[in-house]
Amino acid sequence: MIMRTVAWVLCGAAITLAACGEKTSGAAKKSDVPAYQGSVGASAYVADGWKAGDQAAWELQLRNRMQGQNEYARIPTKP
Repeated sequence: MIMRTVAWVLCGAAITLAACGEKTSGAAKKSDVPAYQGSVGASAYVADGWKAGDQAAWELQLRNRMQGQNEYARIPTKP
């Protein structure tokens, strides 16, 4: 009975140590330029009317996108 308990404890310890040894996927890519300046060759993914380097339009676009995801703004109010 004690041998079975010791075996379970050792198995649990082995599983715990195996989980601690997991490798990370690597460092996140960091850009040298701000996001609003855009990137070359990504024109298929750019919103209409936005030009690279226009920070005010970038912030407005992000604000509008966040409002579309805001549940409180999407629920119609009763008069």
